[in-house]
Amino acid sequence: MRVCLIGLGKTGSEVAKVLLEQDSVKLVAAVCRPGSPKEGKDLGEVIGCRDTGIKVYGADKLEEMVFKTKPDVAIDFSKPEATVKNAVILSKLKVNMVIATTGFSKISLKRIFLLTKKYHNGIVYAPNITLGVNVMMLLTSIASSILNDYDFQVSEEHHNKKKDIPSGTALKIAGEIEKSLISSGVAIKPGSVPINAVRAGGIIGKHEVEIVGDEDMISISHQSFSRKAFASGALRAAKFIYRKSGFYEMSDVLNLSNILLKYIENDKKRQANRKLLQNRSKNGQAETVTS
Repeated sequence: MRVCLIGLGKTGSEVAKVLLEQDSVKLVAAVCRPGSPKEGKDLGEVIGCRDTGIKVYGADKLEEMVFKTKPDVAIDFSKPEATVKNAVILSKLKVNMVIATTGFSKISLKRIFLLTKKYHNGIVYAPNITLGVNVMMLLTSIASSILNDYDFQVSEEHHNKKKDIPSGTALKIAGEIEKSLISSGVAIKPGSVPINAVRAGGIIGKHEVEIVGDEDMISISHQSFSRKAFASGALRAAKFIYRKSGFYEMSDVLNLSNILLKYIENDKKRQANRKLLQNRSKNGQAETVTS
């Protein structure tokens, strides 16, 4: 699988290092913002490692990059306005995408979704790119359905250079809570779940949900210790979208719905086996008393 990386900030640089270590993935190009001092350099020089033979292109030369390097999938860690432009060009050229950028408007997201319908390419929209935070969201959704009379509070912490407040992941978590509450019969308006956001120092990323009742409280949290967590998620998403068409999210990449259904089926089997053993035990006791 031939991969192009768009965005060479701190996270993009870590993703590049991880991609270079893979046997099943060939990183063929990297893209930075037009006019950046990184443009035209070898990727190794930019990320502080050996020469790679991989050229860094400016985003204004995206089409040229595609024709020269022929990527199958582009992983985008740039900015919302740039990502939308990139998505239009890459969709036309049949290059699939993993979009890890955050801070999109609803209109921009709809535009990206419609690209997959128009050009029949594949896009994974994953502002919540880390694997752990997606598991956290699933657990939060289940807890919201069960504890639907509790109060909910979402908190998130990121570094002081992150511009979108609250984060896309925090908004997604709050949205999943609201969906679960509504499906369990609770009347709640969109945006009702409060979100507390902190921007300080070099915090990579932390999300926490507090579920508070009158007598007890549950906390579900996820924290990234390294930007390699983003790289692992991006790599998995890229492998998933390779040669696919359609619009997907990380829950699709991780197959969370099927995993949950399988858990429920196994739990039903355990309950059935337990009842069977209980019935056998009762029948055995009855036979003993009769004899």
